[in-house]
Amino acid sequence: MRDLDLRLVRCFTTVASHLHYGRAAAELRIAQPSLSRQISRLEAQVGTRLLDRSRQGTRLTEAGEEFLPHARELLRSSEQAVAAARAAARPTRITVGHTAGLIVTPAVQDLRRKHPDADVRTLHLEWHEPRGALLDRRVDAALTRLPLRTGDLRVTVLHDEQKLLLVARGHRLAGRGSVTLDDIEGEPIPRFPDPEWDAYWRIDPRPGGRPAPDGPPVDTIEDKLEHIAAGQAVAIVPAALHAVGIRPDLTTVPLHGVEPGHVVVATRAADRSRLVAAFRASARDCLSR
Repeated sequence: MRDLDLRLVRCFTTVASHLHYGRAAAELRIAQPSLSRQISRLEAQVGTRLLDRSRQGTRLTEAGEEFLPHARELLRSSEQAVAAARAAARPTRITVGHTAGLIVTPAVQDLRRKHPDADVRTLHLEWHEPRGALLDRRVDAALTRLPLRTGDLRVTVLHDEQKLLLVARGHRLAGRGSVTLDDIEGEPIPRFPDPEWDAYWRIDPRPGGRPAPDGPPVDTIEDKLEHIAAGQAVAIVPAALHAVGIRPDLTTVPLHGVEPGHVVVATRAADRSRLVAAFRASARDCLSR
């Protein structure tokens, strides 16, 4: 028997978690046909079908049900083995990711001061990248915002962040001292492909269970800004984005009556690196409010 490919095993556990190839492919950030091929390769290695796929949906076979807990344990063990080896080697390099509007500099400087021999690097990440960048080891820690799927991650909230309403300068609400959800009851809000992120930043459903107004679909922050500047939508955004500057044809208004956002530091749950632990401490010391 050939050794199991852990990448194929991760594909299987992701499909098993969703029982939906489309959602699993989106989480893994691969095309759905590619995911189907990966599952077929794994089934060929194992020697039996693990998933049944029909018009009624996707389900685990009896063999798949038996294989799933072992597959998950296999992935956990492999991550722990890698983390233990790297921790034992006392790594001297760490890459810290950060998303738009979040200033990681004070924590990075604190880490460099306490560990002058370490190679501390930073990497800007797009809004949807922190989890994937951590799990595929492009970064070792990430300063980002909730919502964030926390499976296999260790996540600590550093501070709350006010939410603002982003509008075109000519919008009827521009210049107001503040607004509430009632003021934007009928205003379309751009929709992102990630369901959790989309629901969170559109506040969908609204209090009382009513759905948030629909809006134009977008894939990037730049697309969203273009729709807002054109007067086709408004958006709820974190306050820090206003602090770093936005387009001159856009402005923000304080949004009252909504829960604040949360800024977090995230690392891999199984990571035992001394530098990762040190950065978490620096983030708590320097970035908490």
